[in-house]
Amino acid sequence: MTAAIVHELDTLKSSSKPPKTDPAEQRLFILDTNVLMHDPTALFRFQEHDIYLPMTVLEELDRGKKGMSDVARNVRQVSRFLDELLVDSTPEDIQNGLPLNTLEIGANGNLTGRLYFQTQEEHAALPESLPGETADNHILETAISLQDRYSVTLVTKDINLRIKATVLGIHSEDYRNDKVLEDADLLNTGYLELPQGFWEEHGKNMDSWQEEGHTYYRIKGPLVQGWMPSLFLHDAQEDCDYIVRKIEGEEALIERAHNYRTENHSVWGVTARNQEQNYALNLLLDPEIDFVTMLGPAGTGKTLLTLAAALHLTLDKQAFREIIITRVTVPIGEDIGFLPGSEEEKMEPWMGAVMDNLEALTANAEGGEWERAATSDLIGQRVKIRSMNFMRGRTFYNRFLIIDEAQNLTPKQMKTLVTRAGPGTKVVCIGNIAQIDTPYLTETSSGLTYVVDRMKAWEHSGHVTLRQGERSRLSDYAIGVL
Repeated sequence: MTAAIVHELDTLKSSSKPPKTDPAEQRLFILDTNVLMHDPTALFRFQEHDIYLPMTVLEELDRGKKGMSDVARNVRQVSRFLDELLVDSTPEDIQNGLPLNTLEIGANGNLTGRLYFQTQEEHAALPESLPGETADNHILETAISLQDRYSVTLVTKDINLRIKATVLGIHSEDYRNDKVLEDADLLNTGYLELPQGFWEEHGKNMDSWQEEGHTYYRIKGPLVQGWMPSLFLHDAQEDCDYIVRKIEGEEALIERAHNYRTENHSVWGVTARNQEQNYALNLLLDPEIDFVTMLGPAGTGKTLLTLAAALHLTLDKQAFREIIITRVTVPIGEDIGFLPGSEEEKMEPWMGAVMDNLEALTANAEGGEWERAATSDLIGQRVKIRSMNFMRGRTFYNRFLIIDEAQNLTPKQMKTLVTRAGPGTKVVCIGNIAQIDTPYLTETSSGLTYVVDRMKAWEHSGHVTLRQGERSRLSDYAIGVL
């Protein structure tokens, strides 16, 4: 820090303002409360830039620390980070800014920014329509006051606050560090079509063999490097599908995929109606795949296929002890309040889609009314509905775990659930990232997007995106025009 800047700070003893720097090199980021509530590590995500926390943000954090929700836990974690940064700090240290690379979470070469707190009231002229009484308007007033002297950026996940900031001439941005991808369209679909002339170029010196009813091929070529494990390959000329098992440089081991589109190969009375559903059943029934993700709009068969595979593996093959189904309880409209009964009874209203599909699968069972009733009773004993609120600390052994509506989970919640899997457990996450109901989550920051992207390179995981609706002609038409 230069002598001129030190002199400037000494003359402003009652203030806590970062030194003015070239805007092209360094910016001052004012963080809104919802950014820290969403990601407690946001303090350490701005590399060489400085962070400024208005006193209003600290007051809102204090009000949000109570409770057992994820937001409350995040707030308490932020408070712990701030407390560690302030250890043994003097008023002069706070005035000069606290280095953010002192904590282990921020100990990297790119993190050179400092943390500044508001220590005096900032005054600025707000429009009469925006009196400085609300927390948001206090933050705007602080930003206006600081931007006269510094290159200020307000970071908030509140769209309305960003709109107000733009109207007042304040540069504002969404918090983007939580985004897995810049565009949800970049997500892997889980399959691709082989180009013309593929076998002529990649089939030279190809090895092929059969083992325990499976057909394998070892191929080599330039396209192999862009593949990943569990990727499905469609050969339009031969009308057959393959699944990638292993990648080693320009060499790949692929296996011919099973065909579940015929009645002879139905799963609990369900057959794949299109190519994507066939891929999904291949992943769901594969004992080598421990983690499956499925994306797709309503009516593509995500829940039906998953339950059919789960019942087949649990009741017919005895591969799992029971099926556990859970989902986040985010209401679409107004909350109906507390629900009476046990954990399973409280979760039942949220599991309407699951119950509808179980009823359809039970109706497909062979035999008369008595056999179907017995099957329904057996399913009731082996299918358990559990609340996410009680998952922390649990370990599931030999279970088929289904996470429904997974698009409403944060990356942290998704990690908590997936890590519940013990030996012999298969985890299936299904959802539609176009139907996110959780505040501050988007298609690119959803926990479902997070696991699809992070698990894509693991050979024991698989993903498929379902696009074609199969619910009914009315549903298919409505999806397209409404």
